[in-house]
Amino acid sequence: MLLCCTLGCKQTDREEAQDQFRKRQEAILERDRSAAEPETAPPAAEPTITTDKNTTIAPATTGDKVVAVKDGDTIELLRNGQTIKVRLYGVDCPEKTQDYGQRAKQFTSDLAFGKTVRLIEHNKDRYGRTVGTIILPDGRNLNEELVRNGFAWHYKAYSKDQKLANLEADARQYKRGLWAAPNPTPPWDYRKDKKTTAATKKADALTAPLPAGATTHKVYICNSAGSGVYHTTKSCTVLKRCKDEVLTVTEAVAIRQYGRRADKTCSSN
Repeated sequence: MLLCCTLGCKQTDREEAQDQFRKRQEAILERDRSAAEPETAPPAAEPTITTDKNTTIAPATTGDKVVAVKDGDTIELLRNGQTIKVRLYGVDCPEKTQDYGQRAKQFTSDLAFGKTVRLIEHNKDRYGRTVGTIILPDGRNLNEELVRNGFAWHYKAYSKDQKLANLEADARQYKRGLWAAPNPTPPWDYRKDKKTTAATKKADALTAPLPAGATTHKVYICNSAGSGVYHTTKSCTVLKRCKDEVLTVTEAVAIRQYGRRADKTCSSN
């Protein structure tokens, strides 16, 4: 019996030793496996977008191609075969006929045209355009870059974004872009002045004396908001460039109703 007990104890010790050895081997293998596996990089942080406190933002799109730059703060994106006109949120660039208007358009074109960008939608404006923030391929915020480099004002009438306000203050201080001028005209004032001037010209046209025979003399006008003249002949080279409908009206209607003046280019035709 003593011999059996001794043999049983030895058997138990051997099994415990084997079990401990197996556990040590498994621990070594697990450690080696962990060392061989590359660490998974944490996901890249999303660009920080500063917005007004009460603004609700739709999720960012995965990417849309910029197919047109209308001016510094208005672009067109291509998404699923459809174009989307986007008005940049919180910024107002000079009009194309203002100082730095064309430069602002070129700046936006250089950064975004032909590239795949991310659109963060804010809302729709009264013209049906999408108002949004554009994130460039390198993660920069196009809206902020325009203000930072002096190609746009912070549009305070529609945005309380403090970062845009700070960027404008910084651009003013260092006289970047349009701030090199002592007193640049804000685009909203420029647009207002243009409307006032147009209204004044139309009022003057309504009270100016009509040429002899104006009530019966037929003339031709390009039915475009950008046209301000009427033509005495339909073969006028200026009229041939009209991309809209050409209307035949009396000279009196052209002057009084449409606020047009005689085109001097083809007046001798």
